[in-house]
Amino acid sequence: MNITLFTPEQSAGQRLMVGFDGTELNAELKFLISTLKVGGIILFTRNLVDPGQIKNLCISMQTYARSCDQPPLLISIDQEGGKVARLKEPFTQFPGNPKMKGPEDAVFFAKTTAKELLEVGINMNLAPVLDVAPEGINSVMADRAFGHDSSWVSEQGKVVIEHLQAENIMAVAKHFPGIGRTVLDSHFELPDLDIDVDAMKGFDLFPFKTAIEHGVSGIMLSHIRYTGIDPEWPASLSKTIADDLLRKEMGYDGVVMTDDLDMGAIKKHYDLKTAIQQILSADIDMPLICHAGPDIENAFKEILDHQGRSQTMKAKGMKSLERIMKLKSRYLLNLT
Repeated sequence: MNITLFTPEQSAGQRLMVGFDGTELNAELKFLISTLKVGGIILFTRNLVDPGQIKNLCISMQTYARSCDQPPLLISIDQEGGKVARLKEPFTQFPGNPKMKGPEDAVFFAKTTAKELLEVGINMNLAPVLDVAPEGINSVMADRAFGHDSSWVSEQGKVVIEHLQAENIMAVAKHFPGIGRTVLDSHFELPDLDIDVDAMKGFDLFPFKTAIEHGVSGIMLSHIRYTGIDPEWPASLSKTIADDLLRKEMGYDGVVMTDDLDMGAIKKHYDLKTAIQQILSADIDMPLICHAGPDIENAFKEILDHQGRSQTMKAKGMKSLERIMKLKSRYLLNLT
């Protein structure tokens, strides 16, 4: 689709990745697609029953989007294996990243997962986790990270990205610029990490650098405040981290999204309007809002209002839209 022909509402809605309640194409989901014109849907256990139901749900969402003259939807899920795997049996169950013994395990995980996701209509996996969990601390990512060696994490992550994407599943590396050093869980509180870029370069940032070099489709920002880089804003709301570091210094021009804005790290400390304004100013492409409720529509309205304030804001919004549509064109062309 030609983005210059998008309505302002389409341009705003395509920036959103959102969750919903239910297991079928219900009124809530239709509202998200037809009225708010969202660009992506994220699936959770509450939306999943069995392979047949999941496939019907994904097909019905894409068919409805097409009937509304909308671009194909990004349909995402957290399927890391181990602790975080939304798809349960009969889908293949993996022991998780820390249990992988070598690249052959990563290849098997990625190829198997890609095949199973494609079969039910899911096109994006919010994986791999590229956080490095150091030895000697109670890392919040100890049971989700590939390990404590950045070279090992980098290699395993690269293999997962390459083989997911070779099978037409978009991979999203997380949680930039790395949360392995943290011990507080951002689902509940806003962690501070007193560290600067130089200290992160050879350790935390290295796997993300490799992911960028290997064409990862998306990168998810963490809800951690890195006080040596930006003492005011967490990475998910930080222009210094998302624009200056990730885009300009590291050269990433793919889709950048936030972690879930419903998490305590954001919800307890920032109102939605402030969060969305920061996200848009930082050239972050897609806010992620995982739970049903008024925040989704309010975020849509804020994006719509923000992009209409000036030509500069409109141009920044168009750049984000270009990145999103480029990704959709590459992976979802058969659905247009």
